[in-house]
Amino acid sequence: MSVLETTLGHYRAGDLGIILPHEHIFVDLGPIEAESYRAADRDEVIEVMLPHIQAARVAGVTALVECTPTGVGRRVDIVKAVSEAANFPAVVATGIYREPWVPAWAQAASEAELTAWMVRELTEGIEETGVRAAWIKLSAGDDGITPVEAKILRAAAEAGRQTGAVIGSHTIRGRVVRDQLDILEGAGYRADRFIWIHTQAEPDFALHLEMARRGAWLEYDAIGSDAFSDAWFVEHIQRVVEAGFGGQLLLSHDRGWYDPSKPRGGTQLPYTYLLESFLPKLRAAGVEDATIELLTVHNPWRAFAR
Repeated sequence: MSVLETTLGHYRAGDLGIILPHEHIFVDLGPIEAESYRAADRDEVIEVMLPHIQAARVAGVTALVECTPTGVGRRVDIVKAVSEAANFPAVVATGIYREPWVPAWAQAASEAELTAWMVRELTEGIEETGVRAAWIKLSAGDDGITPVEAKILRAAAEAGRQTGAVIGSHTIRGRVVRDQLDILEGAGYRADRFIWIHTQAEPDFALHLEMARRGAWLEYDAIGSDAFSDAWFVEHIQRVVEAGFGGQLLLSHDRGWYDPSKPRGGTQLPYTYLLESFLPKLRAAGVEDATIELLTVHNPWRAFAR
């Protein structure tokens, strides 16, 4: 039976309802060299983020996926503290962001060493938190995969193969996703256990469908942002569903987050837009409730559970 690892332990199928597959509770977007995340005040993060988590629960969200990997200020201890204060499960990741955010130790590590590190975080826990990672978060640049990013991707493929964990990658260009899938499949990993994070940022819809045909998950995760209108998302969701790939589509905001490089974490955006504002528009456009349940309940579970 599949289980979903979270900050509050593991859940089994049917235990959870709506899951937001791409959000952040804590992420350091400041200068790399400042390492602001190291000095973050846990109690202040709880104070700032708790109301947003509570509002998400009231709106109908039952869990969210925290997408911060190593390289951009991952602090699973703080995420766990917020989660416990809210009694609300968060799903956390192992993995490493793209260059130039790859830390020196990962630059120097072998593929085998990186694989062992990821497997340990997926099966034993992250650092001293006692929280197991549920999945692997990576990234690749717009100009193509660097040798270091390819090394990390191959290591992730082996860690995912050993544990059943899904790999998600912040990748903007579809042609780079094509290369990532080639590397993953060459390493013995399955395309249907890969999430193309930020699919909406690729303007060529034909590439969305190409990656879906290969088996990859598509993630439209900027719902409620200024960059894309609700009408754009409604149209593209309908086109994906009509093409037969509704079972491979994930919807989220990429919102929230306390940024330790800013006073009191900067300005947070709520996790409630999808449920309170967007889904009514999707229903009004004729998308059936069964399809909405597939997109918001069943798909996130199938993607992240193992």
